[in-house]
Amino acid sequence: MFSLLTSARRIAVLCVPLLGSSLAHAQDYPARPIRLIVGSSAGGGGDGVARVMAAKLTLTLKQQMVVDNRPGAAGNIGAEMVARAAPDGYTLLFAYTGHVINPALFKKLPFDPLRDFAPVGMIAFNNSALVVHPSVPAHSAKELIALAKAQPGKLTMGALVGGAQHLATELFKTQAGVDIIYVPYKGNGPANNDLLAGQINIMFNTLALVAPLARAGRLRALAVASEKRSELMPELPTVSETAIKDFSAQGWYGILAPAATPRTIIGKLNGELNAVLREADTQQRIKAMGNEIAIRTPEAFDAWIRAEMLKWAEVARRAGIRQE
Repeated sequence: MFSLLTSARRIAVLCVPLLGSSLAHAQDYPARPIRLIVGSSAGGGGDGVARVMAAKLTLTLKQQMVVDNRPGAAGNIGAEMVARAAPDGYTLLFAYTGHVINPALFKKLPFDPLRDFAPVGMIAFNNSALVVHPSVPAHSAKELIALAKAQPGKLTMGALVGGAQHLATELFKTQAGVDIIYVPYKGNGPANNDLLAGQINIMFNTLALVAPLARAGRLRALAVASEKRSELMPELPTVSETAIKDFSAQGWYGILAPAATPRTIIGKLNGELNAVLREADTQQRIKAMGNEIAIRTPEAFDAWIRAEMLKWAEVARRAGIRQE
């Protein structure tokens, strides 16, 4: 009994310096600039959100947060850099939807999207809308499904190959039980141009782009792909409301750190991130880009990532999307 108590005391004594070191890390952090890796080119929608957050966190953390764009391989180049970085809170990943889609599209990734990262927190949802060319005789998602079932193999939907809109297209086709032809594109911009020209019939596209085109009558928006209505177009119902129960294809943005980053640092970053997201100015700027604020604890963000990864893997499998 004495031996067991002695051993327990020794373990406790050994743990005290470790705990003290962890707390010291949090108290001193950050002591130098932080690099926020963005796996896409400068100027895109995600990059804009990243720069808003970096500027805001620079003020609250009292250290410069520098946006470092590392585009390529559908975001995997930037993600690998963070996965291999020192777990000290000074290299972070601005993550987005591709982080949970890519495991279903690539046979082998140079990192593990779950094991090699520690979720810090979410930033926003980037919602899409189901839209059709005005010549399509459907004014709701329910009517579109009925039309597709009446004309199997005749309607077309386009999107960037392997992108979030492509997976949303396949999810819609599967859950609606319709035969709609998917037309692959090298980008969503060319797909949208063909939709405007009537070369394809249907598309999922970001709400920020859809809203002005729909209000100008150049496209007809049928529903949003999110779980709830968007503040950007509150008059637009969700797909789930009108046609397919529990349908959800939400894009998102968040921040990840390398695995093994001290929990005290993760907690500090999450607290500062969420405080910034509650500021009216931040919300206004993020929403102006067509996004919806999403505040999460690291644990809730981790659960979201895991659920989304399973979901999109199943969508890719059912659609027969080949891995690269």
